[in-house]
Amino acid sequence: MLKITLPDGSVQEFDAATRGSEIAARIGEGLARAAVAVRVDGELRDLNRDIDADAAVEIITRESDDGVELLRHDAAHVLAEAVKELWPDTQVTIGPAIENGFYYDFSRAEPFTEADLETIEARMQEIVDRDESIEREVWERDKAAAFFRGIGEEYKAEIIESIPSDEDLTLYRQGEFIDLCRGPHLPSTGKLGKAFKLTHVSGAYWRGDSNNEMLQRIYGTAWSNDKALRKYLLMLEEAEKRDHRRLGRVMDLFHFQEEAPGAIFWHPNGWSVFQSLISYVRQKNAEAGYLEVNTPEMVARSLWERSGHWESFGDNMFTSETVDGRTFAIKPMNCPGHIQVFNQGIKSYRDLPMRLGEFGKCHRYEPSGALHGMMRVRAFTQDDAHIFCTPEQITDESIAVCKLILSIYRDFGFDEVRIKFADRPEVRVGEDAVWDQAEAALLKALEASGLDYTHNPGEGAFYGPKLEFVLRDAIGRDWQCGTLQVDLNMPERLGASYIGEDGNKHVPVMLHRAMLGSLERFMGILIEHHAGNLPLWLAPQQVKVLTITSDANDYALDVVARLRAAGLRADSDLRNEKISYKVREHSVAKVPALFAVGQRELENRTVAVRRLGSKQQQVLPLADAIEALLTEVENRS
Repeated sequence: MLKITLPDGSVQEFDAATRGSEIAARIGEGLARAAVAVRVDGELRDLNRDIDADAAVEIITRESDDGVELLRHDAAHVLAEAVKELWPDTQVTIGPAIENGFYYDFSRAEPFTEADLETIEARMQEIVDRDESIEREVWERDKAAAFFRGIGEEYKAEIIESIPSDEDLTLYRQGEFIDLCRGPHLPSTGKLGKAFKLTHVSGAYWRGDSNNEMLQRIYGTAWSNDKALRKYLLMLEEAEKRDHRRLGRVMDLFHFQEEAPGAIFWHPNGWSVFQSLISYVRQKNAEAGYLEVNTPEMVARSLWERSGHWESFGDNMFTSETVDGRTFAIKPMNCPGHIQVFNQGIKSYRDLPMRLGEFGKCHRYEPSGALHGMMRVRAFTQDDAHIFCTPEQITDESIAVCKLILSIYRDFGFDEVRIKFADRPEVRVGEDAVWDQAEAALLKALEASGLDYTHNPGEGAFYGPKLEFVLRDAIGRDWQCGTLQVDLNMPERLGASYIGEDGNKHVPVMLHRAMLGSLERFMGILIEHHAGNLPLWLAPQQVKVLTITSDANDYALDVVARLRAAGLRADSDLRNEKISYKVREHSVAKVPALFAVGQRELENRTVAVRRLGSKQQQVLPLADAIEALLTEVENRS
């Protein structure tokens, strides 16, 4: 008798081997219709694979996270089948599910067009209507490689030949189309439904190597139902309106150009916002007991080798060799430099915790295809800090960092923040015993803080586990920004020590902390979160004084002088244009406060105040209007 244990603890008995589809049907018709896969003793499997031993079983439905990911995976395969039917000479390569969707890479001489996407999508819908059965097949490696080479699929054959020769592998067949895949898959193409949409085409190098052929990547999105799809497409439309690159031009903040890929040319307006961010973080650091330092941007290779960065991160560094044969690297991060500062002079346990902060300019090589405005750059500034402490101080320091980071996000208008605990990656430095200690310390701090968190396995830094702070913006997108990492490896590698209470030398614990992360990226997120309508305290141009008649020109200049004397960023618009034109122009430029002045305002020493996004205006005495703005800036409201 076969015993199947369900998630609620109940047990279903079967006379012989069974399948997930049979288990779901026994539980109920609704579950059978919604089922797309099954988890057997923790392993995700096809719904129609035999279960021939006692097992813990969970039915996966299309509405669940696993179910939606499976739909996206299958949408990629249906996309490949559609392309092969329409253009048989096209070669297929790989096509995974990704966040919010899927893609598939193709080798085709002729570029895909927007019209092609419509044609492909229509064929995908036909394949869904056919409700083709999706069958799992186990093949020998060499036989599979020969098969794909025989049908002209050289890329698939290359992938297969990179698999050990003694390994069997799985192929999945749907209709006339067959593809290499670990699975699992839906029972049939009809189960996919039609809540999918192809979005765009881009280039992608085969296996991510710029020395290889450039392929064509078709992206799409897929959801469990039409309502979820429509919601996501509306979000994409809103995201396009909020794109920081477009708003950066409108607000005259910055630009990029080919001579410095991945680096920002700041305009006065943008630099003003950037410096406001730095001033804000600098104040928060000082209040929390951080000492600001500055370390060299270029350091000899030997230091990066001792820290472990050269081995783990060397391919992402910009390097230079001097005439005397020494190799230097522009720093991709600030940690080794801060240890050098700590190492100067003898430190006692009484000196700890020591909190060192820096607005360090870092450079990392990112492939040109990965660059994306301010969100993915090669040159960036980190609000980086490192806390050197004793093992007993880890919990209190970690709790303080978490509270500080969350309070800062609230100031910027982010109320929805999730925390992820990321543990040891496959490629790392240090012994497992040290990692055990670091992970346990960070988890203890999380539990002591009472904060909710999720597990992000294998995503820690190469030198230690970390907490990732993920912000949700105004249109529902998630951005990983702040981090807190416990490092018991690098301080020892770089010779850091302190004299303990017992009179002996000890290696300090090093907490790596970033609150905004890359300031450039955080500024891009802020612009999109607020749709360019930055809070008054951050706005590059806080007030614009607009004249209604030329008689008020001198008064307008006097108002600007009063605003600037109060510490507000203000300017005037004295042009001989209609006031409605001026209001519209400066509203498009996202100026948060407009002061209109004419003959009446001149006589009464008042201003007509209009705030961005409002059609109403309020006439106030000049002193009161300035005081109201100063209060708003001070409160960061």
